[in-house]
Amino acid sequence: MSEAKRPKRYDRAYFDRWYRSGKSRIEGNAALRRRVALAVAITERYLERPIRSALDVGCGEARWRAELLRLRPKLTYRGIEPSEYAVERYGKSRQIVRGGVADLPALGLHGPFDLVICADVLHYLNDAELRSAVPELARRTAGAAYLEVLTSEEEIEGDKRALNLRSSALYRQLFAAAGLTDVGSHIWLSPGLAEVPAALERR
Repeated sequence: MSEAKRPKRYDRAYFDRWYRSGKSRIEGNAALRRRVALAVAITERYLERPIRSALDVGCGEARWRAELLRLRPKLTYRGIEPSEYAVERYGKSRQIVRGGVADLPALGLHGPFDLVICADVLHYLNDAELRSAVPELARRTAGAAYLEVLTSEEEIEGDKRALNLRSSALYRQLFAAAGLTDVGSHIWLSPGLAEVPAALERR
């Protein structure tokens, strides 16, 4: 069976290939550190206080957790991940529960959260899943949501299997319909902060 047709498995081999191997990994630790620092800084700029909580949807092995706690040691972190391997290995030590975006309503997570992270996830959902996921993410966002998505308008590196590339315009429409406000760099403010950014801070 070809790789394209083989069922996708988020097992140890998957995480080794894309997050640990020097040749194939999609992002190094320094790049991740910069992304986390950016998300924290922008969220706190609009909340006007340090963040206290984060929800990481599709968190994998919870790579964001260590960087968030390095910046905000008292932060409450919750991760959601469909990978059986990741949850069995790191669930208890890294506060990860088993599930995907579609499971958010049933997981009983306390929220909303100051920062909601959904990075490299939405472009693997089908259309119906995407349209139901975005409002659920918005409902759990008290400060900002970091929604990193690949679109049909850029060259793609990394895991391309089961990838659903859509236009940036479609994502902007879905996020705005959920009450989120674009302030750039994949960061969208919660409905409660919609009036805070100045005109030139909005995109």
